[in-house]
Amino acid sequence: MNKNCKIYVAGHNGLSGSALVRKLRSNGYSNILTCDKNNLNLKNKEQTEEWFSKNQPEYVFLAAAKVGGIYANNKYPAEFIYDNLEIQNNVIHSSYKFNVKKLLFMGSICIYPKFAPEPVNETSLLNGSLEPSNEWYAIAKIAGIKMCQAYRKQYGCNFISAMPCNLYGINDNFHLENSHVLPALIRKFHEAKINNSKTVECWGTGSPRREFLYSDDLADALIFLMNKYNENEIINIGYGEDLTIKDIANKIKTTINFTGEIIWNTSKPDGTPKRLLDVNRLFDMGWRPKINLENGLKSTYEWYLNNQDKLKL
Repeated sequence: MNKNCKIYVAGHNGLSGSALVRKLRSNGYSNILTCDKNNLNLKNKEQTEEWFSKNQPEYVFLAAAKVGGIYANNKYPAEFIYDNLEIQNNVIHSSYKFNVKKLLFMGSICIYPKFAPEPVNETSLLNGSLEPSNEWYAIAKIAGIKMCQAYRKQYGCNFISAMPCNLYGINDNFHLENSHVLPALIRKFHEAKINNSKTVECWGTGSPRREFLYSDDLADALIFLMNKYNENEIINIGYGEDLTIKDIANKIKTTINFTGEIIWNTSKPDGTPKRLLDVNRLFDMGWRPKINLENGLKSTYEWYLNNQDKLKL
């Protein structure tokens, strides 16, 4: 990508998309296209094609998606599969129809089988059963991967797919029911602190292991891949290390300076027991994350403190 090319970031208000816009601007890209969902409904084929026809983007980062944690996936399975399929279908097909030079589709670590060998290599895709708690979202994302590969095979489109690990950072969703584990824990510990609570309840046993990547590192990796990677196969994006949920909760507790006790509600689901991506292919290309969990948590919590009044909590 040259610095003046038209770059469309679909989903620019979300965690990943907003990080992408910040990183692109800081890297000197000056022609970034965005459009709010109030003005462009990506679930609407006609609106999407009209926007592509008018704006003629050259590069597309497809970060738009309906996302959420275990609770949201279980409560809204139809929305998670239907909405994501519609968004993907419309953006990918419009990118083909209006001659986009390159598209990067952002998938998710949940596309991999529940018991895939660890660390999870890209070849594990479709080699086992999915984690039931988020299979609706996972199946939609797998369909997006296969759609990119199909358009590459039939039409020669340079559409690539990247699979990030669990993400966190600025502009995350901090809703207690619909968010992912890390932002939900930040909010729980913060509210316990300001309410002088003696305990914080966390779901599950705390034993599952998770890998987390700060959103600015993700954006850096996505831009790196847009410039360097042109293969049919999916590629993982991760930090390269994992921690137990219990360890992560304790790090958040320290970051927020909560002095009470953590109570683990073992009647709640744990989800997949372990999730660490094999990121050797990306690391071998020369990319590495720059932000460790301690610094990422500090930045995320500071942003949360400064933006509570604007968030849908």
